[in-house]
Amino acid sequence: MTINISKLVATTAVLTVMASASMAQDKGPYGHSNNGLSFPFASAIAKGFQDAADAVGAEAIILDAQGDVLKQTNDIDDLLAQGVKGIAIVPNDSAVATAWADKAAAQGVEVVASASQIGDPATRPIDDVYESLAALVTQQEVSAGREVGLMAARLLKGMDNPKVAIIEGAAGYAEVAQRTEGFEMGMKEAGQNYTIVAAQPGDWTAEKGEAVCQNILASNPEVDLFFNQADDMVVGCARAVEAAGSKAKLLGFGGSKLAIAALKDGKIHGTVCYKPEEIGRISFTVLYEIANGTKDYEAEFITYPTPAVTIDNVDDCVGQW
Repeated sequence: MTINISKLVATTAVLTVMASASMAQDKGPYGHSNNGLSFPFASAIAKGFQDAADAVGAEAIILDAQGDVLKQTNDIDDLLAQGVKGIAIVPNDSAVATAWADKAAAQGVEVVASASQIGDPATRPIDDVYESLAALVTQQEVSAGREVGLMAARLLKGMDNPKVAIIEGAAGYAEVAQRTEGFEMGMKEAGQNYTIVAAQPGDWTAEKGEAVCQNILASNPEVDLFFNQADDMVVGCARAVEAAGSKAKLLGFGGSKLAIAALKDGKIHGTVCYKPEEIGRISFTVLYEIANGTKDYEAEFITYPTPAVTIDNVDDCVGQW
């Protein structure tokens, strides 16, 4: 079942009223296992989770895995040992995370996957939610990638077999393959032929994105377009493109504050608008509603619109990270 996130935003807003009306509300604690608070997007998810907990006077325990799968495994164990009522997980590795969800479920603890799929993305479509989860709260990554592909086709219109480079996220993240799948879908739908001359990980950071784009331009100076799978990376890539004197078009992913500013300044050409704080808020809402018996969830896919953003509609996307 797919739920539009806009319906649940209203639910979050009334939780404070629910809590004040009854002293029987279960205040937790509620756990949030974050893949890495040094990542602005992930940090914004944690902020949304904490804000939602604060709004109802509930206790939130937020743990930072610091990009380490082993540490995140230990973090899940710590949260279970602390008797949390539910756990929202932003996983470092989607496949490994199935063991965490199974372990929590075996102990009667509800789990929500936040912003990234739990389950093997090679065998499970994003909206086929892993059975041990109450819900997956995220973007529809393939659809968002398609929006980027359509933008790319418009930017490359009239060019015969342009050269495209993809700056991927990091190994282990389901959204890497999903965003590429959507991008290729959009390009095909638009009838744009192209050649991918390079696809390298930028590890989600501006610094690595800049370095990777520098390396690609050194070996492929005629690149026509960079598809960056996160806005932090597109900001770094823009520096590399400018330094090299390249005319390559630049597309990002996520609607970050820095990317929106870069778009307004003409340094990049487009992105898609994501709302990580809402993901955190809704993830908490799902766990809170289950713990308090106000709503049941079972492997539900909860998503929201992720429109393309160009200079023509840039003011419609307010960056949350």
